[in-house]
Amino acid sequence: MRYFKNRYEDYKEGSEVYIDQGKWKASIEQTVKSIVHGMPPNPATCDGGLYVGNAGVAYMFYYLSNCDLFSSHKAYFLEQGMMYVKVAMDYVERGGHRGDPPCSFILGSAGTMAVYSLLFHIAGNESKSKKLAEQFAKLADHARPIAFYRYGSDELLVGRAGYLSGALALQQKLGYKAVDEDTLKHLCTVTVESGRHYSYSHKPKSPKGVRSPLMYAYHGTEYLGAAHGLSGILQMLLSFPEFYTCEDSQMAVEDVHKAVDFMLSLEQTNHNYAPAMDEVGRGRPEGEDLVHWCHGAPGVIYLFARAYKVWGDEKYLQACVRCGELTWEKGLLRKGPGICHGVAGSGYVFLLLYRLTADKKYLYRALKFAEFMFTQEFMKGARVPDMPFSLYEGWAGAVLFLVDLMQPDKAEFPLFNVVF
Repeated sequence: MRYFKNRYEDYKEGSEVYIDQGKWKASIEQTVKSIVHGMPPNPATCDGGLYVGNAGVAYMFYYLSNCDLFSSHKAYFLEQGMMYVKVAMDYVERGGHRGDPPCSFILGSAGTMAVYSLLFHIAGNESKSKKLAEQFAKLADHARPIAFYRYGSDELLVGRAGYLSGALALQQKLGYKAVDEDTLKHLCTVTVESGRHYSYSHKPKSPKGVRSPLMYAYHGTEYLGAAHGLSGILQMLLSFPEFYTCEDSQMAVEDVHKAVDFMLSLEQTNHNYAPAMDEVGRGRPEGEDLVHWCHGAPGVIYLFARAYKVWGDEKYLQACVRCGELTWEKGLLRKGPGICHGVAGSGYVFLLLYRLTADKKYLYRALKFAEFMFTQEFMKGARVPDMPFSLYEGWAGAVLFLVDLMQPDKAEFPLFNVVF
């Protein structure tokens, strides 16, 4: 079994949901101490960028320093964030990377530059923040060719969608467009063209015979989830109004719309989504389904949430609700506390649904998932990730989930925010 049995009683209609601010602040502060002790900033823990490296811990400190709930610790969090990001930036400048493209956001150089810019912004040094944002913007040139990376140029962790997610994060948090509108439109247009080319040559279709006008492959696999696949790419295409409201882009947006509905057509009877096209229609044995942010309903939900905000069609909201029901059943994951394939990633599903519906049931469910991470059952039965203190696999991501539990109206999955 990939998940713990959910033994919690579900929310009772009309009951209040109490978030104990003092309790969760203390838990966060203690967890942050463990992260600093267990993963200090040094070159040995730089590989993996935002995903599992120092840059991801730096983003945690950025988020904490920008949160009013922790204003009394702002100076400390900023200092720590700067220490982590400087080590990560030194690593980038020395050429330390895994061979990923320079515009790689989650795993590569672009993500480190973006976090450095955000930390200088919070510190009040707008000159250095802007300079780093400009460096980030120049990396867009690497993402302009339709096929700039031989393993797949479009997905979230190393490809164009990831670079777009970084541009979106900078835009939201700096208050201006670090990457200009024409460049953003071009990157979106090229992403659609890439998907058309692949779909035309490979002709993917669902078991019901539904075809998608857009499809992508990473390392030869037609992934569907948020991390590497179709849903994450489509979400980014729908996150830039300069693209989907432009008259010149209407044919492309029609293809995006059809591709979103193609994703919806792949919903399994248990409301999950296969990790890749080669598993569509086959399913996995009970308990072996991937119900993760990276692969499965807890990541696909963000696409449908964004589609609902763009087009207002109730079918996308109902798809989100079904993703939430599955996550409540199977989201107490054994792979650790992280946001990629851990309990915090599942918890973020409920914070998203709370923002979409204002239904306290989802705040209650998020609270229960937070509590579970501190139980003996979880501590003894969960796997220890390779990088247990990191942003995507470990406790740094869980910290951000706990912060957002205390400010649910502002909750955002790290660097993957649905634009409301």
